[in-house]
Formats: sequence, C-alpha cells, structure tokens
Amino acid sequence: MEHTAAPAAPAPATAGLGFSHRQILVTMSGLVIAMLLAQLDNMIVAPALPTIVGQLGGLEHLSWVTTCYILAMTIATPIWGKLGDLYGRRITFVVSVAVFLAGSALCGMSQNMTELVGFRAIQGLGSGGLVVGALAIIGEMIPPRDRSKYQGVMMAVMPVAMIGGPLIGGFITDHLTWRWAFYVNLPLGAIALVVCWITLAKLPRGTGRARIDWLGTGLLAVWITALVLITTWGGTQYAWTSPQILGLAALTLVTLVAFIMVERRRPEPIMPLRVFTSRNFTLAGIIAFISGFALFGAIGYLPQYQQFVQGASATNSGLLLLPMMIAVMVVSLAVGGIIGKTGRYRIFPILGSVLLVAGMLLFATVDVGTSQTMTALYMVVLGAGMGGIMQTSTLIAQNSLDPRDMGSGTGVSTFLRNMGSSLGVSVLGALYTHHLTSSLPHSSTGTTRSISSVTPKALRAMPEAARHLFQQAVTGGITTLFIWGAAIAALSLVAALFIRHVPMRGTKPAGTQAAPATPAEVEPAK
Repeated sequence: MEHTAAPAAPAPATAGLGFSHRQILVTMSGLVIAMLLAQLDNMIVAPALPTIVGQLGGLEHLSWVTTCYILAMTIATPIWGKLGDLYGRRITFVVSVAVFLAGSALCGMSQNMTELVGFRAIQGLGSGGLVVGALAIIGEMIPPRDRSKYQGVMMAVMPVAMIGGPLIGGFITDHLTWRWAFYVNLPLGAIALVVCWITLAKLPRGTGRARIDWLGTGLLAVWITALVLITTWGGTQYAWTSPQILGLAALTLVTLVAFIMVERRRPEPIMPLRVFTSRNFTLAGIIAFISGFALFGAIGYLPQYQQFVQGASATNSGLLLLPMMIAVMVVSLAVGGIIGKTGRYRIFPILGSVLLVAGMLLFATVDVGTSQTMTALYMVVLGAGMGGIMQTSTLIAQNSLDPRDMGSGTGVSTFLRNMGSSLGVSVLGALYTHHLTSSLPHSSTGTTRSISSVTPKALRAMPEAARHLFQQAVTGGITTLFIWGAAIAALSLVAALFIRHVPMRGTKPAGTQAAPATPAEVEPAK
C-alpha cells in the first residue's frame, strides 16, 4: 500500500516520515506507557473519593476533584497540540509528562480539599499534552487506513488502564492510604519519560518560527472556566438568577465571542476554526463532546453506588468495572481491524451511539436491590458502545485534516471530548450532590448531620433505618445521572446519522492519484 503524498512545502505529511512497521511499534511503546499513565490516573481516584472526602471533608468539592482535572486538561489540550506543531512533538510530549508527574507528587501531599483540587489542575495541564500528543504523533506517522489498526491497539490499552486504575486505586485505598493513588504515578512516569525521549527521536523538531496565540489562549481559558462554574454552582451553591450566575453567563458569552473573533484573525490561532469547514470533522467533534458528557459524567459516580449501596469495597468497586472495560477493549480492537481491512467506518459511530444510549437507560433502572451480576451486564452494553465511538470519532476527525493541522486539529477534537467530559462531570455531579442532600433534609436519624464525612465504613456502622435511607438517596442520585446521560447520548446518535463516508487518504491502489489533503478536497460537494 502506498502512502498518500503530501505537499512538499508544509509541515511533514502524515505518511512522509518513512516509519517501518517495526519502528512504529517501538515508537508506540512510549506512547502506550504515557497514555497508560494519563488514563490510569483518570480512573485511579474514583474508588478513593469516598475515603478522601471522608478524611478531608467537603462534599461540596467532590465533583471538583474530577472536574478541575478535566477542566485543566481541556484548556491545555489545544495549547499542547499547537506547541507540537511549532516546536516538535517529542519535546512537548516529554515536557507534558514532567508536568503531570509534578502534579501527581503535589496531589499526594495535599492536606485539605482545596489543595487537592488545585494540584489536580496541575495534573490536568500535563495530562492534556499526553492525550493529544499521543494521538497527533500517531496521526503524523501513519496514514488513515493503517492508522485504524494502531489506534485500535491504543484504544484497547485505554480500557486496560481503566481496569487497572480502579483496581489499583481500590487496593491502595483499602490497604495503604489514598495518597499512594497519586504517588504510584511517579515510577511509571519515570519510565515513560525515558522511553518517550528515546523512541520519539525520529520525529521532526518543528519550525518554532510562529508565535503562540496567547490572547486566544487566555480567552479560551476564561470562557471555559466561567461555563464550568455556571454548570457547577447553578442551582446548588447559587440560584440560577443570582448575580453570580448571571455575571458568569455574561462573562462566558462575551469572552466566547471575543475568542471567535480573535481566532479568525490570527495567522497561527491556538484553535484553527478552519477545521470546522469539514462536515465530518464537525460531526465527529459533536459525537466526541456528547459521548464525553454522557459517559464520563455518569461513570465517574458509579463507585458511589457500588460502595454505598452494593456494599463493595474500594478494591472490588474497581473490579466490578471489569466487564465494561473488557467490552471496550474487544470492540475497539475489532472495529480497528474491520476499518483497516475494509476502509468503511460510518456504521460504527451509529451502532456505538445506540449501545451507549441503551446502556445508560439500563443503569437508570437500578435500585437498592439490583445485583452486581445485573449491573455487570449493563456495563457490557455500555462498554460496547464506548468501543464503537472512541477511536472512530478521532479517526474521522483526523481523516478530515490537512497535515499541517494534524496537531492543532487533533487538539481541537480532543478538546471537544474533554470539554464534554468536564461539563458532564460538573453538571451531572451537581445533580447527584443536590439529589443526595435534598433527599436527607435534617433527618432525625442523624444521617445528614455530616453527609460529607460518611464513608462506606461509617455507613455500615449506622442504624439499619438510617443506612437504608442513605442508600436510597445515593441510588436516586445515580439513576438521575443516567436518565440525563441517556437523553444527552441520544444526540450523539443524531449526529452520527449525518456522517458521510469519505475514502481515507492513503488507501487508493498504487498508480492512482492520491487523495487530496485539504478538508475541502477530502469531502467533495454533493
């Protein structure tokens, strides 16, 4: 198979680096370790959250432990993507690993919830570079059709990390201390630094001639932060019509409009809006945003149900996620193989969205007596939907990009997924917290005397009536999350139906004209 030829002048083309299969595998070893690092930490904290909140206090900050991490990752993602375009992906990727490790060490030393939330933001800044860097490097080395096989491997590694994260996090919480849920990143990160520095040496260094769009970056950070604060505080800490929420809404609108105006004028915007001229890129971004909102906003709170209601330990709550992660891994590998052989991909985001909605609706039916076997079956459905969406949305987006926009365009795609995750965690987390607290209004049983200090161990010591009341409140919060998650996930199916099949670049038989590189050429007019 011949690789697609790219224009001679611009940045290195997607398939122009001459990597052999063996060299790609060696290079990917570093990417796999780094991606493992980011995904492991994203999941390792969930089983420890009930204990962390119980020890440090501050139930009102529960969602922020996750939200702040994802928010910082979202803001940093397009910045790391552009830095990779300008200065080379090797150096920016390694620096992002170092930032992530610094945040991990600080999180482990946190003495209160405020410190933990702040240090999680530093972790998120580094994590944004890990995710977009790995995807952009694959996009630069490998043409789209071959890329599906390698991305299938990468997406299969992510569930391994998602499985290992809760298991390790639960084991650490049960047998050591929750602080080691962050310290465990350090030895793995040291390995990632060394391996990535060696294996990524062949990548281009980048020109470094253009300047970073700092004004656009600042506006991006402001409107994203203001929007997340609205979704987190609205209706809980402040009324929707309060001056604080209305002021944040005005700030979001003004800075968003200013951001769009600035990005349209900048010669090197931090987020090139031209990528949205591609219909498929825009639809893939919508799917990534919606699936991130619905999935991560709901899944992040499942350990609450498993530990408080089903009586699982922190370790077992991680183990109970195993069916979902295995389904993600199997389906992702299968989808990658099918796309690699046939070049057809349109059906997979459609089927994935259907399964995602179905899995959400199944979880919306759980009650205090739902068995672990039944929830495991629900997880298989949910995981199969994830496997059909995750890599295909990225693949479709990258197939619509000009090679010169591979880093920043991949950053935009990842940004949209992270933005959806950030809003999902904050919105659905606020719904969960509100339902939990409103369901236990100054109960004479004493369960609301200090809801934020209730740990699974403390719950078991409560009187039966008080324990049952608390479990009902947790269950009601969880079903509320998944009802809203299913409604949002349905919009992903609508977007998937409008995707049209565009032949992947680099897939034409030898001797034929290579597919054009620009989005406008890749997607011919009807």
